[in-house]
Amino acid sequence: MDLAWTPEQQEVHDVLRACPDDGADWKTLAAAQVMALPIPEEYGGLGHSPLTCAYALEGLGYGCRDIGLLIRAGAHMWAVEVPVLRYGTDRQRDAFLPGLAEGRLIGAHAITETESGSDALAMRAVARREGDGYVLNGRKRFVTNAPEADVFLVYATLGRALGFTGVTAFLVERDNPGLWVEPEQPKAGLESSPWGQVVLEECSVGPEGLLGAEKQGSEIFGTVMAWERTLILAPLLGAMERQIEECVDRARSRRQFGRRIGSFQAVANRIVEMQHRLETSRALVRSAAWELARPRGPRAAPSFLPELVKLHVSEAAVSTFEDAMQIFGASGYTRDAGIDRRLRDALGTRISSGTSDMQREVIAGKLGLR
Repeated sequence: MDLAWTPEQQEVHDVLRACPDDGADWKTLAAAQVMALPIPEEYGGLGHSPLTCAYALEGLGYGCRDIGLLIRAGAHMWAVEVPVLRYGTDRQRDAFLPGLAEGRLIGAHAITETESGSDALAMRAVARREGDGYVLNGRKRFVTNAPEADVFLVYATLGRALGFTGVTAFLVERDNPGLWVEPEQPKAGLESSPWGQVVLEECSVGPEGLLGAEKQGSEIFGTVMAWERTLILAPLLGAMERQIEECVDRARSRRQFGRRIGSFQAVANRIVEMQHRLETSRALVRSAAWELARPRGPRAAPSFLPELVKLHVSEAAVSTFEDAMQIFGASGYTRDAGIDRRLRDALGTRISSGTSDMQREVIAGKLGLR
């Protein structure tokens, strides 16, 4: 794996690193072509590799402090754009990818239900065959982007007795009769990443709405998780880097007992640990992103790098923002400092895409311990 960045990679990183900090919104990201990063040029995208995307998003996380907005964009890219690109028909790609890449269309990934959180494939939503199409019934919870989404990637089973083997994926547009969005409970963080409940009641979907093949939903979901767990937290690398820089400045300028606080071992060690977490997080993200683009043979053991990335980076971000609050003291506990928001946002990343405990379970399984 060669990590000597090319001039093109450095440029895309630097452009997003300079993204406006204040007032950034979905349109800002669209204008910066963030959502176009992984989409091939034939569909209006930039066609960048996963590794280049990771580096670019790290820059974006440094420039834009709104972690919720960046998580929202990641859910759109990795959980909707990627499966449409990899499993969609030519017609589906032509219909959705240009708009998704431009940010003109917003995508939402609807799989979680009240009784199936970490066990996402133990779902109750059903798809009934009717003619050459399907009728969907069920309710999805905690769907990122749902209040503003134009297209939903919805999972339903062809029969509850089939278990995960019956899960099938569908692309359902917002104006499709039988689909509507209801409000979800307010979040403690990630407030700029809206979510909602998606209700399906006798929702008719034509054959053109089937993504992939029948009963291929578990494979599609596995692909989504590999990409999302690898890349959705890449912006947190930039956010942690910027936070460390602010802590170093604070440690150099703040004086107590006639000394700069950075001269105290307790403060210096805390900052060293922050830097250690950042560098290990970078290494994991870049290794997992590099692996995404590599062909894997049929006998290759299942990779646990995406789950390691999700586990390590989310935990590292929480610890880093907690340490920052300690270094800044009382002023760090104020709203003006902004550390409280970053900490609450980081706490949310330990839950989305599978909790930290669930990541450990998946990794253990891939190690042959389950």
